[in-house]
Amino acid sequence: MKINRILVSQPKPSNDKSPYYDIAARHDVEIVFRPFIKVEPLTAKEFRQQKISIPDFTAIIFTAKTAIDSFFKICEEMRISIPDTMKYFCTTEAIALYLQKYTVYRKRKIFHGSNGKLDDPVLMQYINKHSKETFLYAVSDVHKDEHNALDDIKLKYTKAVMYRTVSNDFTPEEAFDYDMLMFFSPAGIDSLLKNFPDFDQKEIRIGCFGAATAKAVTDAGLRLDFSAPNPKTPSMTAALDLYLTENNQ
Repeated sequence: MKINRILVSQPKPSNDKSPYYDIAARHDVEIVFRPFIKVEPLTAKEFRQQKISIPDFTAIIFTAKTAIDSFFKICEEMRISIPDTMKYFCTTEAIALYLQKYTVYRKRKIFHGSNGKLDDPVLMQYINKHSKETFLYAVSDVHKDEHNALDDIKLKYTKAVMYRTVSNDFTPEEAFDYDMLMFFSPAGIDSLLKNFPDFDQKEIRIGCFGAATAKAVTDAGLRLDFSAPNPKTPSMTAALDLYLTENNQ
């Protein structure tokens, strides 16, 4: 079966320079961007169940813009005023700059890494320098509990769940007539089965990114047609391009 319509379970790119658009033109396919999951902040009532007092902290670590939105929404609901002395540590400059939506950007209180990872040497250097602060680490409900870079430097910190991943449900009016589905997290597979409990894959191709997502596909009894990253296709767009080149003639 020729592939004509592809669903990419991510938000639509913010500009027209995305490789997906080149792929669509080169292979004469339609690519639709429609997330299977969405992120929403916890309510103040839900946050209180963790018995964490935000005013007790003097520094906070953010790894996503969603974490920033959730943190300040919770503070607003709980009528917590954040002092100007609060220090913020972010995994990228883009996340750090996003803080301008809520607070005055001052280099003396906002620090960021460069590679987007918590163990970024630059970010770790900043955190080490301010290790006497009382750190709050904002995470999602699906965060990984294993040992991380903060444990490596023996930093005293408190992990606080501030947002969660939920299914972005399809409406009865939405046509689900795709020849290919592309997933980027196990939560996307969960959402697919929640929305379509009688889903029958038949000739629909499935591609995914990451080992955990690949396992979720096969654990659900579905056929995985291609995945990334690997030495040949390090990105999802590279994997899609190769698959279409080899299978959509």
